[in-house]
Amino acid sequence: MVSLVLYFTHKLYFDLAGSANTLTNLMGSTFLLTVVGGFISDTYINRFQTCLIFGSLEVVALAMMTIQAKDESLLPLPCIGKSSCIEGGKAVYLYASLCLLALGAGGVRGALPALGADQFDAKTPKGAKSLASYFNWLLLSIVCGAAVGVTFIVGIATNKNNQNWWKGFLISTIASFLGFVILGLGKSFYRLQLPKDSPLIRIAQVIVVAIKNRGLQHPDGPSDLYELNKKDSESTTRIAHTQQFRCLDKAAILGPNAEPIPWKVCSVTQVEEVKVLIRMLPIIFSTVIMNTCLAQLQTFSVEQGYMMDPHLGSYKVPPASIPVIPLLFMVILIPMYQGLFVPFARKFTKNPSGITQLQRVGVGLVLSAISMAVAALVEVKRKHRSLNDPLNPISLFWLSLQYGIFGIADMFTLVGLLEFFYREAPEGMKSLSTSFTWISLSFGYFFSSVLVGLVESVSKKAAPSKQGWLHGLNLNDNNLNLFYWLLAILSVVNFFHYLFWAMWYKYKTTDDVFDVVVKEGASITGVPFLKAAADDESKATDGGAPPAEETNTRSD
Repeated sequence: MVSLVLYFTHKLYFDLAGSANTLTNLMGSTFLLTVVGGFISDTYINRFQTCLIFGSLEVVALAMMTIQAKDESLLPLPCIGKSSCIEGGKAVYLYASLCLLALGAGGVRGALPALGADQFDAKTPKGAKSLASYFNWLLLSIVCGAAVGVTFIVGIATNKNNQNWWKGFLISTIASFLGFVILGLGKSFYRLQLPKDSPLIRIAQVIVVAIKNRGLQHPDGPSDLYELNKKDSESTTRIAHTQQFRCLDKAAILGPNAEPIPWKVCSVTQVEEVKVLIRMLPIIFSTVIMNTCLAQLQTFSVEQGYMMDPHLGSYKVPPASIPVIPLLFMVILIPMYQGLFVPFARKFTKNPSGITQLQRVGVGLVLSAISMAVAALVEVKRKHRSLNDPLNPISLFWLSLQYGIFGIADMFTLVGLLEFFYREAPEGMKSLSTSFTWISLSFGYFFSSVLVGLVESVSKKAAPSKQGWLHGLNLNDNNLNLFYWLLAILSVVNFFHYLFWAMWYKYKTTDDVFDVVVKEGASITGVPFLKAAADDESKATDGGAPPAEETNTRSD
């Protein structure tokens, strides 16, 4: 998808800023719509069905793009002085296919990671380790697929002066169709979780009841707050009470002789679910700047490659394949991270993931700032050579520095966020919470479009030449290096912003003694969704003593 910037520029005749913004808006919409897939799979249909439905939409969208790229009557003619040359019915067809692609791909991303994670029982030591490994291998599979896309498929698409884009789209359509067929054939092997109550309704209940009870006094202790009995609880795990956001605790106050019914009182676990989601919000917004940096590497850096020497010996590397550089780094480093670093770190931290998810994200944010600084230095070198010795441009592989560093940063951050949001999410909000990772990406892409427009507008007014940093199609007439320096500075500031919230965040704790076994039938396929972990964990912690009776509950 990232190489579409070249399709927009050389096939649809967008200008540099227009093609970059169109791509970032598409990517932003795709990741934003993961919320739709996550919400539907948590509430109405299971994650498996969600993947197949939205996958079908993705295949249809790719087929539509194949038709437009092949049919000259659906393509625009070159024009001058416009940010986009496509208009009328051709534009309607283009944006309809892009919207459908965003909806389909976004819905799949919102449900698929949680579907895979559901296959592991995180309550057991083995399951916890396997879950941590799963997210690393998930990223590796994504990276391998992307590497094939930006090399083999893009190589075909850009062949013959960008005249074979329809072939690239056709290959993508067929590959996506086969992928969803294979996913469907594996249904009998999956553990499928039944959808539960709407997460939005549960959140609304806590807020409404807390407002209704705002005049009540806080109880002496959490034991006086309402919590469901063990037999009545439909949740597999109860969340321990925390002191943050105590105003919401009033939703769990059950008055004398009052009936514990919805919209009158909420359980402690339900209140804590809302607290968890509130605590997640600063983490989401703290990673937006990094994803804004990612958007630049997928747009402007590809354009840089067109003005550099693409030869590796006698082989000419397509500039559209430049993004394969961080992917190759990640293909090598992910197995090393999983096989070497994680087991080594576990010996010291006793954490199944080696280091905590938020620590992993922090490492990624630092590396992303370094990547932007390197990108600025490389652009200075490229521009200097291009202006002074245009017949001897620098090698394309200078871009491997910024791409390589950012690839490592992405390896740390993306997996850290996926695992963090899945582990911390309430039981009935796993897909929705996991989609928060993609929401951060979405905001990053949208902010990229805003930032590009803002920088262009401000720099145009401030510069003596009245030309913005990113104007026109020729990078030699621009000041892309200054834009990279701006992103590097924003990344450093953002890291300290993230550091504050990461230290403030309190990881979710559960009342292990309240763990209940999911009844048979909670698994649609007949494969047990969760194992009974309470006895095993009790033996591990209490030396074989039976589980304690439930305490600190109130059920009038």
